[in-house]
Amino acid sequence: MAMKIMSMAALVAVVLASTVLQTTYGASYTVGDNTGWTVPPGGNEFYDNWTDNKNFFVGDILDFIFATGAHNVEEVTEAAYDTCNGTNPIATHSSGPVSITLNRTGEFYFICSVPGHCTGGQKLSVDVRNGPRTAPTPGSSPNRSSSSSSLVATVSLAIMSAALVLFC
Repeated sequence: MAMKIMSMAALVAVVLASTVLQTTYGASYTVGDNTGWTVPPGGNEFYDNWTDNKNFFVGDILDFIFATGAHNVEEVTEAAYDTCNGTNPIATHSSGPVSITLNRTGEFYFICSVPGHCTGGQKLSVDVRNGPRTAPTPGSSPNRSSSSSSLVATVSLAIMSAALVLFC
């Protein structure tokens, strides 16, 4: 009986470990793709259009590519985002490039506080969800492929299968 309880405990530990491995995978997105983080050619619509067809999850990474001194990235509140006010940012990143991990669910708001840049369209809002990472939607093109997620899933399945054979 004690052996059966230990076997079940080991199986539960393996399942929990594989779940943690799977949920820590995050996609990496270059903000603005080839345009990067700049005053966009499309004005205020550019970064809104860039987020279309993308699903952001906790653990994903936003890569802001810009030259130090030319731009910055400030995480701000919704009100500051709407008015392009960088007076009291949540966080400021002045040296480019910058990688920001989306570490919670909800809306994230980013602006460039260099005068005229935010009002020229250099602002980004993303809605971050909690959930399993799935294959990217068409047009989303995260930098990290979903093959690493598939590898983790395959390894996890192999470990769970081995645990079942050994302990049951």
